[in-house]
Amino acid sequence: MHIFYTPDIQTSNELPAEEAAHALRVLRLQPGDPVTLTDGTGHFYQARIALVAHKRCLVDILEAELQEPLWTGHLHIAMAPTKNMDRTEWFAEKATEIGMDELTFLNCRYSERKVIKTDRIQKILVSAIKQSLKARLPKLNEMTDFKDFIAQPFNGQKFIAHCHEGEKPLLIDRVRKGEDALVLIGPEGDFSEEEVQLALKAGFIPVSLGKSRLRTETAALVACHILNLQNQ
Repeated sequence: MHIFYTPDIQTSNELPAEEAAHALRVLRLQPGDPVTLTDGTGHFYQARIALVAHKRCLVDILEAELQEPLWTGHLHIAMAPTKNMDRTEWFAEKATEIGMDELTFLNCRYSERKVIKTDRIQKILVSAIKQSLKARLPKLNEMTDFKDFIAQPFNGQKFIAHCHEGEKPLLIDRVRKGEDALVLIGPEGDFSEEEVQLALKAGFIPVSLGKSRLRTETAALVACHILNLQNQ
């Protein structure tokens, strides 16, 4: 099955340039060949190649299908990006395959990376939904200052996973099925004590992801997996 990301398919029957190049140059598809499209908003489209003209590829839509949500609630991971971008990209790919709705990058006091370009991450998310047969593309947000982020309204459960001392129930025991959920994951140096206290004042619940010490991207993936499994 060849799946192509076509966000404008409801207004245009032409594949985006990058998707057209993959269809024509890599897969060497020809007029009449079947393809599956997704607009990233929950729809799959069964189609066939209608016209190939130089670098352009037009399709005929045969059938539209709405993919029912694969989990309940809106699942949001907010994490400090890692110094090594390969690890952040790995997380973005795997979390999308598992299933999340939104990803935000946090600029924290101890963040090792203060600037991040999201163009490549966006491409990874697109590739991951196609690979995992999902019709919904997670929303990707730009880097946001920690204090600004926690001050934003969020109607749902809010958690912060940190390594400071104190009582912290397991995340898996606190997630309520069907409710929106947001988890904050800090940098390798963890959140500062001030950041933890600010989050608690903003209504975030401190949680543990288990007894093992985890890297940032591993912690974020564990949190994503817990949220997804609890909302199946």
